[in-house]
Amino acid sequence: MPSTYARLLTAACAFATTASAVTPITVNGKDFVNSETKDRFQIIGIDYQPGGSSGFTKKKDPLTDKDACLRDAALMQRLGINTIRIYNLEPSLNHDECASIFNAAGIYMILDVNSPLTGGYLDRTDPVSTYNPTYFEQVYGVIEAFKNFPNTLAFFAGNEVINEQSSYEVPAYVRAIQRDMKDYIAKNAKRSIPVGYSAADVRKILPDTLNYFSCELENSTSSRADFFGLNSYSWCGNSSYKISGYNVLTKDFSDASLPVFFSEYGCNEVTPRYFTEVEALYSEEMSQAFSGGLVYEYTQEDNNYGLVQVNDNNTATLLVDYDNLQTQYNKLDMSAIQSSNKTQTSKKPTKCSADLITDSSFLNSFDLPARPSKVQQMIDNGLPNANTGKLVSVSSTSISQKIYNHEGQEVTGVKLNVLKDGESNTPSETGTSTSPSPSTSTSGSSESSGSSRSSGTSSASGTSGTSATSSIGSPSSSGSTSASATPFTGAAGKQSTSLLFGLLSGTAAFAAVML
Repeated sequence: MPSTYARLLTAACAFATTASAVTPITVNGKDFVNSETKDRFQIIGIDYQPGGSSGFTKKKDPLTDKDACLRDAALMQRLGINTIRIYNLEPSLNHDECASIFNAAGIYMILDVNSPLTGGYLDRTDPVSTYNPTYFEQVYGVIEAFKNFPNTLAFFAGNEVINEQSSYEVPAYVRAIQRDMKDYIAKNAKRSIPVGYSAADVRKILPDTLNYFSCELENSTSSRADFFGLNSYSWCGNSSYKISGYNVLTKDFSDASLPVFFSEYGCNEVTPRYFTEVEALYSEEMSQAFSGGLVYEYTQEDNNYGLVQVNDNNTATLLVDYDNLQTQYNKLDMSAIQSSNKTQTSKKPTKCSADLITDSSFLNSFDLPARPSKVQQMIDNGLPNANTGKLVSVSSTSISQKIYNHEGQEVTGVKLNVLKDGESNTPSETGTSTSPSPSTSTSGSSESSGSSRSSGTSSASGTSGTSATSSIGSPSSSGSTSASATPFTGAAGKQSTSLLFGLLSGTAAFAAVML
């Protein structure tokens, strides 16, 4: 029989695992809301695909390196974000430690279900042959891997699949994938997890894309998107609400019946980036149409969109864009951002009909493809031999790597702050101090220039990689693949504290003391 000591220690550790769990987010009308408090949840986030195209293989993806995740979660927490987006994941790998680290940091995850590898995506030029059971092993594998984490905010069924190169019937296939994902979640997960689509900012068909995915289809209610993401780079440098076209976007999405957010933003045609669009995005006027956004991107890749440079010598450098974005986040009025609005939450979808579609090049039929029988079996019985993820304890909060600012000075005291039960991360003035060190070099700093979103992104079904030729405000497409196939990373290829928070906190700490 276990000793009292052992039982108390087990209970304390179990509590420590769950005590830092965030509260799941749900959809209410056109808002994301905290499922317990009902406060509005605005996405203050960043796109996360370390290594670009080389950062994903069958043997590694962004959420398999525990040490890297701990470092990045601590730096993201210091930055003030509450959400990350990951583009490519390998469902056979173990993601438990990384997902649990981000959960402990109060950071939610929005996950793309597609893979750039063969059979892992819907080909925008040939959706008929690629909508098959092999593809859904990837899709359902990602769902299984992340369905049990409370910080799994949502899944993307596709990224920029619909553009000028896609076949006419592609919208129906993407909507069918949403249906198949939502039906799987309803049958095989303990809670509802939102599913939606990430669109390129192709203004010609943007209203039609929104209408196609957001309308209510009587014979297939589960095919409706729960949210709508937009990859937009129209605000460059010190632009303005009108010059950038944000006023037009606000008008276009003001009557949306579901949450809309920027799934990628952060033009780099002018460097350094000052992110003056942050103030506009979270303003009272624009927040009536948008639920925040995700800055592209966390790590510095060849396309020069990064906030953090990961160096070969096991150090990391916070680039000037990191500081600039943090400055903008720290100006936000979080109480206003989180306040709920009955007008927002009472929005109801329009019934699907052909007259919702205005552009002749966009599909106006809502006849969805039939679900393959083997896919139905997966829904009914669950994915065979699924690698189902689970929340685990976070045993370390100190990072092993040295961190430098963009001037080469060491940044001290960077640790993961394990938040209390139900808390999520928010911008803060704390932890911004740096201490100059005589022995510090600037070897980690990167000041490269360039504006092409090319870090390996491709523009297939559920991927990223925009077709910049057809996207308003997108950086140039040099380097990004727009072949009919492979999806990859995103858009462009497109504080610290000196206190150490252990796992045993709150009641768990009391149990430890009682030992």
